[in-house]
Amino acid sequence: MLKLGLTGSIATGKSTVLKVFAELGVPTFSSDEAVHELYSGAAVAPVEAAFPGVTVDGVIDREKLSRQLLGDPERLRQLEAIVHPLVRARIREFLADAAARGEPMAVVDIPLLFENGVDWGLDAIIVTTVDEAEQRRRALARPGMTVEKLDAILARQLPQAEKVKRATYIIDTSSTIATTRQTAVELVQRLRQQAQAR
Repeated sequence: MLKLGLTGSIATGKSTVLKVFAELGVPTFSSDEAVHELYSGAAVAPVEAAFPGVTVDGVIDREKLSRQLLGDPERLRQLEAIVHPLVRARIREFLADAAARGEPMAVVDIPLLFENGVDWGLDAIIVTTVDEAEQRRRALARPGMTVEKLDAILARQLPQAEKVKRATYIIDTSSTIATTRQTAVELVQRLRQQAQAR
């Protein structure tokens, strides 16, 4: 099975590309969705223990957690030490399940794929990229996003140019959503041919 990683900086179109893969019948995994699930499940107790007061009605309140983390990189590392192993376990399980079903390929969306230093054993990496002015515009249009928060996020991420250098495939999402979707569709077709040839 072709194991594909999908990554890219914030607001570069990863979700749009992942959705196209899913619509075309490719098994997909979203790390962000996994974190959302963990914040109402397995991660609640250890995160609340480390960051008292961030739980509301048995669920981690991301806004409260974000306020505790802002401007304190050490606390962020503490959070990642709790959450990342749980996400990695889910990714391993997802890939194993897809392989057991005989899927020709599966794609895993990992926002910090290059930054977290984990060898995921992937066969290829797809990177989404976008013009930086458009990236900031998209990111700042998100609910709850501020310039300070965006700058803190970008400071933790490799520059887009560096991610593009490390990519097997690049999807530039600077144009319309329709163009991005078409590029993703064409890539899926190419990858299917590769998977069959393996």
